[in-house]
Amino acid sequence: MTHPGSQPNGGESPRFSSTGAPSPRLVLDTNTVLALWLFEDPSLATLRNFIESTQPALLSRADALEELHRVLAYRNFDLPPSRQAELLAAYQNRVIPVPSPAPGAPPLPPCRDRDDQKFLEIAQAGGAQTLITRDKALLRLARHRLVRSQFAIVTPEFWVSAAPSTL
Repeated sequence: MTHPGSQPNGGESPRFSSTGAPSPRLVLDTNTVLALWLFEDPSLATLRNFIESTQPALLSRADALEELHRVLAYRNFDLPPSRQAELLAAYQNRVIPVPSPAPGAPPLPPCRDRDDQKFLEIAQAGGAQTLITRDKALLRLARHRLVRSQFAIVTPEFWVSAAPSTL
């Protein structure tokens, strides 16, 4: 699979459909989910609006959702349990579940942060076009030959800058 365009760190830009083509398949890491729905980062309004209006296929897996559940409960966020549950449910209702890697799946490079390996696996198993993250360990893998032929890894800011102005 190839991806049109390229970003400065060597990753490739996501596909955008304005012609009614199938919705893009995206993976959002935990920090991106938090930036979009907990912190409502204004710099990511284009991405959030795209997700809300276009409803791309957001891919996830049970262990990634469990991580989100744990992170939402962090004391420094000071979120009441009802708000934690609301955010988790809202995201869970958007995602398409992806199974664990199948035996014989093409190899993936190991991520320096083992906790982030799951996002690579989700992108691969779900046939994602793009993994959206700010995580430096994941972004370093954007140019890896075992990744770039399967999906792009980009920052949310890059995704927003590459988005057509019609979104």
